[in-house]
Amino acid sequence: MILRILKRAFIHIFFLLIWLVLSEGLLYALPPVQRMVLPNHLVLLICEEHSLPFVIFQLLINSGSRQDPSGQEGLANLTARGLLLGSLNRSVNTINEEVDFMGASLNASVGKDVATLSLRILKKDLDKGFDLFMEALRRPAFPEEEIRREIEKTLAAIQSEEDEPGEVAEKEFQKTLFLKSPYGHPVEGTKESVPRLTREAVLRFYQTYYHPNNSILAVVGDITVEEIRKKIIPHLIQWPMAEIPKVPFTIAFANERKMIKIDRGITQANIVLGHAGISRDNPNFYSFTVMNYILGSGGFSSRLVEEIRIKRGLAYSVTSYFDAGKYPGSFQIVLQTKNSSAREAISIALEQMERIRKDPVSEKELEGAKKYLIGSFPLRLDTQAKLASFITVLEYHGLGFDYASQYRSLIQSVTKEDGLRVAQKYLFPEKTILVVVGNLKEAGMD
Repeated sequence: MILRILKRAFIHIFFLLIWLVLSEGLLYALPPVQRMVLPNHLVLLICEEHSLPFVIFQLLINSGSRQDPSGQEGLANLTARGLLLGSLNRSVNTINEEVDFMGASLNASVGKDVATLSLRILKKDLDKGFDLFMEALRRPAFPEEEIRREIEKTLAAIQSEEDEPGEVAEKEFQKTLFLKSPYGHPVEGTKESVPRLTREAVLRFYQTYYHPNNSILAVVGDITVEEIRKKIIPHLIQWPMAEIPKVPFTIAFANERKMIKIDRGITQANIVLGHAGISRDNPNFYSFTVMNYILGSGGFSSRLVEEIRIKRGLAYSVTSYFDAGKYPGSFQIVLQTKNSSAREAISIALEQMERIRKDPVSEKELEGAKKYLIGSFPLRLDTQAKLASFITVLEYHGLGFDYASQYRSLIQSVTKEDGLRVAQKYLFPEKTILVVVGNLKEAGMD
């Protein structure tokens, strides 16, 4: 088993290296995507991809955790998970048995912006699978007993995360950063909010947001447009639309340096350092992506790994990333280091933020970042499921279906001056929120 896993990993890396070497001069294009808007305003995206005998349904609903009512954080998550806890015609056990018998996968999940219901089914089981998909979507029963059990499972998971110092640091960072924002609470809710959730609240949330005019459906795989017109669309158009409430998105970030120290009897300090980030529609998104790759997201090619891990051996893992959603999210540097070296690692991270704001990156760094970002792009599209997710995201963010063919030029056009400009505009080492979870005495922070 281990040899097989290693072999697969080697093959994956081998082909990635080929893409990296050959990326210059290549353009990428999606398979043709046909976009329809049905009479009930459901946006339907169809992409024929016949390499494997599977069909993927990916439904994106604009009902992520940012829609959670105040005091009911976790409601969007519970509602999405509740779709699979039993319908008017099937119990949760029946749903699971049917999915297993067909060798299918039926999943529901939630992020900050959207909820997703997805089905992967063999072509030969299309009718049965799609019936199950629509049953979960349109006729969920939200059984009281199952909802209560799901609440208990969520609370147990939240409690378990309190024993994970990385999770503790991340949650504290988010809570501190987002002074006023629907992004500020965990998707699953909190130990205070989840016990307040009820079946009635779940049903009300479902009836408010789960409508076709609030959704995007991608159908990808071994199916034709004509088959979809004949077998799928007649059922989709029966899904009634409704008025979706306009919930204003108000946001306020912490705008001054803060330090939160949480004492734990552990050998490694878990550190999150950062501040406000950008939204996905920010015109500087690609320049920021390249700059951040050089700073910290580029693995062994990044400055943070070079300075903190390779040169000084202070951390096994250190990275930087930004969470660009429908609205501005966060920018973070995340690392773990020995308690005794926490102060030094933090100081170096801040120095690297300052450095990339003062001087343009080198030509070698810039070209390396571009080559990787461009060369690894096809890995976003190498399965039918990834393709389905990709085109729904394109639709949701209004990026256009020529995005794949445009991506290379979008990255390639970034200059050293662009990297310097966005670093100066969006990185604020003097205003960072710093969260340290570790043995504060050993770290010299008590």
